[in-house]
This record gives sequence, structure tokens and C-alpha cells, in this order.
Amino acid sequence: LDYYNRTVFEWISDELGAQGTICAGGRYDGLVEQLGGRATPAAGYALGLERLIDLLKGQGVELAGDEPHAYLVMVGERAESVGPKLVESTRDSLSNLRIIANCGGGGFKAQLKRADRSGADLAIILGDKEASDGSVIIKHLRSKQEQQTIAQAQLITYLKSVVR
Repeated sequence: LDYYNRTVFEWISDELGAQGTICAGGRYDGLVEQLGGRATPAAGYALGLERLIDLLKGQGVELAGDEPHAYLVMVGERAESVGPKLVESTRDSLSNLRIIANCGGGGFKAQLKRADRSGADLAIILGDKEASDGSVIIKHLRSKQEQQTIAQAQLITYLKSVVR
């Protein structure tokens, strides 16, 4: 704390034991100069998100789950170029949607395993064929519904009907 000046704050809770600081920070106008730079006015803070979540849970606040609703499986070069744009446009249209796009390659089976391990309800499958014809395959991972093929243009409408 010796580099802070004027305004310093710390938000502490006694509900978390020894790890009670939730947020702390302040002004440190002289820090850059102490490190050899020009005098620069500055302020900063740190926030412990996990501690904040623990505090909210302790207060009985029910938090939304963090499992994704959907996992995009991309197999093939064309699919890997179309997929990220599809995910972003879908996220832009559905603010409550939690969707993961596969990163790091892997074959079809490996990606489906990742989709299952993620906890997602749906696997959205995009291969080169689907990328070319403008469709996706929807595979339900947590229910026995049949897999279906829909147009990419209908994906947002479909997800609105199944995502709560």
C-alpha cells in the first residue's frame, strides 16, 4: 500500500473468513515516476469475482448456471471459417445464450465428447457440407430427441424456442 496516495479503499466482508477482501484499490499518482517514468496520475482496483460470487451465494442469491446451452462442433476447413461468424451473430441476437465454439481442432468424435463434457444441452454440428449449403445439424445431448437439420438462417429462432 506504500505506493497509494490520497484515496484508498477496501471493501471487506466478515462472511468469508480470512479471504474477506472483495474489492480494493485507490490512487497511485507517484507509482509510474517511482518506476522511472514520467509523473502520471493513475487509479486502479482489483475485484475478486469468485469472492463476490461466494458472498452472493451466502446471501441466498440464486445464480444462473454456467453450463453452456450449446456447443458448436466444426469439422472441416470451410466449417472452421464459417463457424465463428455464425456463433458471433447468434450471440449478438440472443443475449442470454451461452454458446461455446470448439477451439483447438480435433476430429468429430473428440469434439462431440468435448460438447458433452461441457454440460451443453445441444451440439450444433457444422461440417463442410453444412457450411456450403447453409445448414446446421442440431443434436440433443441431454434428451432423447432426434437429431435434425435446420437452415442456419433459422438457428436463432430455433434456439429462442429451446433456450430458457
